[in-house]
Amino acid sequence: MATQSPFFMLESFLQNLNLPLTPPAWVVDETHRRIVLLLNHVLMQEPQAMERLVRQKGRVVRIQWRTMTFKVVMTPAGLLDVAPADAEPDLSLVITDESPFSIAQGLMQGGKPAVRIEGDVQLAAEVSWLIDHVRWDVEEDLARVLGDAPAHGLVQAVRAMAQAVQQFVGGAGRSTEVS
Repeated sequence: MATQSPFFMLESFLQNLNLPLTPPAWVVDETHRRIVLLLNHVLMQEPQAMERLVRQKGRVVRIQWRTMTFKVVMTPAGLLDVAPADAEPDLSLVITDESPFSIAQGLMQGGKPAVRIEGDVQLAAEVSWLIDHVRWDVEEDLARVLGDAPAHGLVQAVRAMAQAVQQFVGGAGRSTEVS
């Protein structure tokens, strides 16, 4: 007997609900700005990443999933900024998987979502390098606020929970047979 994902029923329910999940424009704009702040914080900890972005200054990347679109522009400082709404993208990354649960499951298993890439090949290579090599050191940031020992303990606890969820999700995706 094959087992289904525990999220299958929830996902089906949400799809059949057909609620208009369009937030107000100011919420979308503010969320984009907060994401850019977080990305820049992470980029500032990686000088090589910033050097790579300096070479791409003025280039626009559009990321899209379903009806949600997020555009960023590379700044002369090697950071990101929210691109103007009418900015023409040099690179478009469209996440093709429609299910947020499938995307989350893939990420929990260490994968990346399926993406359709359109546009500048060199810029796509730089973005791919950033995705593969730039990591946020959450423990270091927490240590600045909480201290070293509490930050280490908190990160270890979150890692243990994430590993348990990963094992659960990984186990739910496999089929089992009963004789």
